[in-house]
Amino acid sequence: MIKDIKHCMFKVLRYASIFFIIACLLFACHAWTPTELKRPPLKVIFGSFVGEYPGIIAQEKGFFKAQGVDVKLIYKRSIQLEQANFSAGKYDGISLSLGSFIILSTTNPDIQGAIVIDQSTGADVVVAQAQIKTVADLKGKKLGANLGGFSEVFVTEMLKTANLTSDDVNLVKLEASEIPQRLKNNTIQAGHTWEPHLSEAMKLGGYILFTSKQTPGLILDMIIFRSDTIRDRPEEIRAFVRGWLQASAYWKANVQEGNAIVSKALKIPSNTLSLEGINLTNLSENQKLFQSSNPNSIYKTAKIYADFFIRSGNVTRIPELKSLFNSSFLNPPS
Repeated sequence: MIKDIKHCMFKVLRYASIFFIIACLLFACHAWTPTELKRPPLKVIFGSFVGEYPGIIAQEKGFFKAQGVDVKLIYKRSIQLEQANFSAGKYDGISLSLGSFIILSTTNPDIQGAIVIDQSTGADVVVAQAQIKTVADLKGKKLGANLGGFSEVFVTEMLKTANLTSDDVNLVKLEASEIPQRLKNNTIQAGHTWEPHLSEAMKLGGYILFTSKQTPGLILDMIIFRSDTIRDRPEEIRAFVRGWLQASAYWKANVQEGNAIVSKALKIPSNTLSLEGINLTNLSENQKLFQSSNPNSIYKTAKIYADFFIRSGNVTRIPELKSLFNSSFLNPPS
């Protein structure tokens, strides 16, 4: 009897020991399993053009999160000075005009455009003092533009319509936001700008002389990402693109609500927000723009800018244009 009891106790102890060892091993495995680190949000900086605002709607309506990406948007009225910070890694993405993108690529060739967010179809304007009635009247006058970028290309194309060149005017380097006051002070007689600065210029007596409706396809904005972000976080960029396109479609279908969302987020009057003269590009349009065989592709427009910058001496070398655009983020999730 005692022998049987000892035998039973031995078996119990043996099983208990085995259970204890297994429990310890399981605990140890769990303890050494690395916890999944939460990725930081994609940091994307954007400026003050209306076509750059769908990101705000995507953020406020939860479209980015619904697509599976955490995004931190950084707004700057002007992002000219932020391009160096982008190149240095402070931001993952940046909103840039095609012209500015090409210039930046000459010093940072590892960046790529992932999506065309808008095309200007009248929103970019050259506004002039009331006495300037035609483009030809600009001869010998001071014309404000953001020189060295898309703005200079735009005003150059405008001058061509009157058989003028940049040598026929006095170009003054100015930001779009500076144009209204410079017109008022008569330090320039015309300048390239857009909303909300256009409304200010018009209140001060400005006159719309020329618009981007007359230069179809020339002015467009893109979201550009750094090469390390493209390499390490492609699915998040793809989700970002989906969220952005969803927001663009939502704004076009719900203009007043979209305006109210942007107005509240940026603390700007809603009556200065208008989608008139702006095409918020959709997925289908993007896919066509990224096709090099398309006669209206971004490759063709990029070459216009590249050739201009080379001729004007703004840059000495342009990277291979095909390497600057990455259409893979327009594809469905894998």
